[in-house]
Amino acid sequence: MEPTGNSSDSSDRKTGKKIVASSATVKPNGKSIASSAIATTDVSSPVPVKPNVATDLSSVHADQVMLFRDVSFGPREAELRFRLIHFWEARNPLTKTLIGQEMLLIDEEGTAIQGFVPAGRVGTFDLTDGVVYKLKNFFRSRSKVQYRVADHIATVSFTWNSDLAVLDNPPVPFPEDRFRFHGYEEFRANCDSKGDLYDYVGHMKLVNGQTISDHIVLDEVDISEKRHICVHVQTHDGPVMKLYIWDKAASDFCQKFKSYGGTPSVLLVTTVNPKHLGGTLALTTMSSSRVFMDADVQPSKDYLEWLSSNSDIANRVAAEVVTKPETVTLGEIFSYIKQEGSKIAWFECTATIDDVVQGSAWYYVSCGGCNSKAVKGPTSLICNSKKCGKREVTGVPQYLTKISVYDESEQAVFVVLGDAGKELTGKHASELVASYFESNAGVDADHCVPVPQALLDAIGQKRRFIVKVSDHNLTGKTQTLTVTKILPPEAPQPIEHLEEKANPSKGFEDAAGDMVRKASECLESGEAKRPKSG
Repeated sequence: MEPTGNSSDSSDRKTGKKIVASSATVKPNGKSIASSAIATTDVSSPVPVKPNVATDLSSVHADQVMLFRDVSFGPREAELRFRLIHFWEARNPLTKTLIGQEMLLIDEEGTAIQGFVPAGRVGTFDLTDGVVYKLKNFFRSRSKVQYRVADHIATVSFTWNSDLAVLDNPPVPFPEDRFRFHGYEEFRANCDSKGDLYDYVGHMKLVNGQTISDHIVLDEVDISEKRHICVHVQTHDGPVMKLYIWDKAASDFCQKFKSYGGTPSVLLVTTVNPKHLGGTLALTTMSSSRVFMDADVQPSKDYLEWLSSNSDIANRVAAEVVTKPETVTLGEIFSYIKQEGSKIAWFECTATIDDVVQGSAWYYVSCGGCNSKAVKGPTSLICNSKKCGKREVTGVPQYLTKISVYDESEQAVFVVLGDAGKELTGKHASELVASYFESNAGVDADHCVPVPQALLDAIGQKRRFIVKVSDHNLTGKTQTLTVTKILPPEAPQPIEHLEEKANPSKGFEDAAGDMVRKASECLESGEAKRPKSG
């Protein structure tokens, strides 16, 4: 028997998630004039969900108009009527090649389904978020397995003869949006599964390390360079989680945050991906993600109402701290590595720096775009990563420094990468390399940049490190531990993105190109030597 759209309704009941459809009466241009929320599936939650009066749909349908629940697989000539909630580009994660446009659609019954326009037809259809359309001629294919944004088992694909037009004066109201909420426990259960993408709503605790207050200022230049914002969030009195908001969603966050007269408290982000970052559960946005705050949509309004009445609960410190890796000794880290069944993990440890390991370069020259190693080509530097796709690149020196450390229990060798090196010395690797060549203009191209004084000055310092136990450690290929962050020696601070790639210095451009080439040639041929002085 061929499955139908009804199966998606039953799957809602099985998962226990909370699904909310916001409905509205619409004008001919698709803009709403009133809204309320309907819960199609509910879970126990202090957030109130306002019911809506059911609508009799049977009298307004001709035989040729099809609802999402009735769509069968294969080509169809019937007419679909729906609101386009949102659309976004789908690109190959490796080559960045455009695959097509993905869409989230909702019909008058509140059933959501994914839509798809192939790359060759992108631009053929005039699409606008929030508008109600009618579509004739389409193909219903099976929904993808990974990163789905709707429960429906099918996808509505636009074909060569698809006819899309705005539905003026819809005879019935179409819901404005569709939300599928997960809480901490559901996100944790589905962490790293690459499964369905669910929505999150809660209140903000920190934004890029700043406490929520009336005086908070967002550094938009820094956010633009790093391409993301880190927000600590909490739902009711549950555990605090990190939510990493990337690219367009980060830009939208800044615009919405500034648009409020006061500082907003509630954050709703759609289609987030639960991952283990830094050894803890974190949420990250995807291309399909949208950002809402306080009064933007009904679920955020409902949560704001709860927050206003339960500030004592919301401000209660969660019993389980999930934003901080476990603090251990070096000996305990090596014991963990030897345990059967151990997995990749992050730990915090305090150790004294004994020396900068000699015999290998303290930095590498990276592709300025993806941070992979750049190698010398016939006429320029080229990226060594197949994922990047760039043949000629601007090289940027990045830290790749081995240091020997010890505590009261054990000795170890750490490799310090990217931004962690700047946290140790206060300077980007690119600054130190450029400074050396500027002071030694007559050195040969094969001369290696020696270990700088800024690194040697760290010898004897007692610092707190966040280290990663990797697959290479667990399989016995190496005992060297990777440092992803070095914490300030003064006081604990919120730990930032522990798995983020190093952000290359933007100031090391064409003027330093020759210096970078010299460094690259050096890394290909020789050893890094410690300077005799200074």
